[in-house]
Amino acid sequence: MKKSFDFSPEAVSGLAQADAARALAEDVGSGDLTAGLIDPDRIATAQVLARESAVICGSAWVEATVLQLDPLARMTWHVRDGARCAADEVVLELQGRARALLTAERTALNFLQLLSAVATKTATYVEAVKGTRVQVVDTRKTLPGLRLAQKYAVHVGGGTNHRTGLYDAVLIKENHIAAAGGVAQVLARAAAVAAQADFIEIEVETLVQLEQALAAGARMVLLDNMDIAQLREAVRINQGRAILEISGGVTLQGLRALAETGVDRISVGSLTKDIQATDFSMRFLDL
Repeated sequence: MKKSFDFSPEAVSGLAQADAARALAEDVGSGDLTAGLIDPDRIATAQVLARESAVICGSAWVEATVLQLDPLARMTWHVRDGARCAADEVVLELQGRARALLTAERTALNFLQLLSAVATKTATYVEAVKGTRVQVVDTRKTLPGLRLAQKYAVHVGGGTNHRTGLYDAVLIKENHIAAAGGVAQVLARAAAVAAQADFIEIEVETLVQLEQALAAGARMVLLDNMDIAQLREAVRINQGRAILEISGGVTLQGLRALAETGVDRISVGSLTKDIQATDFSMRFLDL
């Protein structure tokens, strides 16, 4: 299965630069009226504290936000992306023009609290299936405009990324099957775009549909809303022929039981959709 994600430092930096520019345009507009009250030459030092334990994620977005306002600002990270911080730990120290730091504060923290929350939740789900073969996978249930940032956070938390969008992979669902005339028919048509797609996956709702998909050559199957007994039977029927993924109604409480059925992947929309922001604050030390 191919995958087109590039989370190299250079790619992440470019993504963060674009996201930060959009966010600052939205927040600052024609100028920060309140920060304009501060002496433009004043230099300030600040710290970012975590108010709770979390897996840190979003340093590139924080840096992009600050540096677009003050290219000479200096930042020292005490906890890097992918590492866990403790409650009340200083994760970042900054020094730069006071106006710039004050203007950057909310946007920088917005990125840090969202992406750390996604990484932390993902790490919790990954830990819950430790020792099984299962990969915890994200979905397209992301905040508009921040999909790649959230998928990066899933990656930092130890999860696996699904397709980026509608353009890079084929995911055949119930309505596609009905419109095409059946499982075999829709898979035959999908073969025509196989060279363009990272992967072709078909969703099935019954064991009969699973058998039809396997007979038609499916190599990746999404098992939708099946109970534990059906999932175990699906694994037996499959006999390793296709990658099996679970979707639908997945919770942390039931995750381990799903993983122990022997499937390969569990996709979890709540990794990026139902997120409670991690609590961070920025303190200025000399204002």
